[in-house]
Amino acid sequence: PELPECEFSRRLAQRWLCGKRIADVQASNDKIVFDGVNPTTFSRKLCNRRIVACRRWGKQIWFEMDAGPHPMFHLGMTGSFRVKGKKALVYVRQREEDPNNWPPKFCKVTIRMSDGTCFAMTDARRFGRIRLCKDPWESPPVCHMGFDPLLAMPKLSDFAEQLGSRSTDIKAVLLDQGFAAGVGNWVADEVLYQAAIHPQESCSNLTPAAVAKLHRSLRSVIQTACKVGADAGKYPRTWLFHYRWAKGSGKACDGKGRTIKFVTSGGRTSAFVPSLQVRCAAAKQRERTSASAVRKRPAARRR
Repeated sequence: PELPECEFSRRLAQRWLCGKRIADVQASNDKIVFDGVNPTTFSRKLCNRRIVACRRWGKQIWFEMDAGPHPMFHLGMTGSFRVKGKKALVYVRQREEDPNNWPPKFCKVTIRMSDGTCFAMTDARRFGRIRLCKDPWESPPVCHMGFDPLLAMPKLSDFAEQLGSRSTDIKAVLLDQGFAAGVGNWVADEVLYQAAIHPQESCSNLTPAAVAKLHRSLRSVIQTACKVGADAGKYPRTWLFHYRWAKGSGKACDGKGRTIKFVTSGGRTSAFVPSLQVRCAAAKQRERTSASAVRKRPAARRR
């Protein structure tokens, strides 16, 4: 789950839990998902407490309680919020489950509200985390995160200044939660595709015009995805999102029939369209010069 999926989860919890008192908490004995707090302690601290609001920054979601501590959730790779009887978000290549089957599979915690509403967090692969925080805004990792593109997108001048201090690949920068909180792999690829920027382009090579396109693209992708509730079927058909999953088939093309290639950037597989996302001439020349120097380097003499 990336920012749009996490925002869907926050809105789901906000709609059905906010303002209600917790009647019962059942926490699984999962010492991996429960981070820094015993599941029994987690349950005891939340019982009979009221949820005032549901907050999010980047991929971190928390319930603001009528008094601390506050439960914080990170959905990891497959985590999800569920409310009994309500449609849950279905990720790519994931089957939709009957929301009335309760508790759901891979459940890590269930919360029953005083009016009978039932909430759960599931996590099949156990990369998610559940914590208790005295002050979420001042607690890691939130206090170390960069701007949230939905809640606090910086002005173009500030955005350009932040990028100007970086010299690494633009894809790696977008994935850095200390730069843009909530941006993950598919969002970063979509943003770069729409801005026509190669994922391995160095930030130092970006022209002011390219930075402006990147700024607009990041804002647009996030706002569009959140507006449709992270429902992938409602994303514009022109988006790379719909075609990026064909890696390995040998037939990956975007909506205009242009070939999609895959490279590693920022430690993640990046989908891009070479005919659209062209690296600048200076970067290509440096690579050719470096490769030529390696080929011409004399072999070390044996002693």
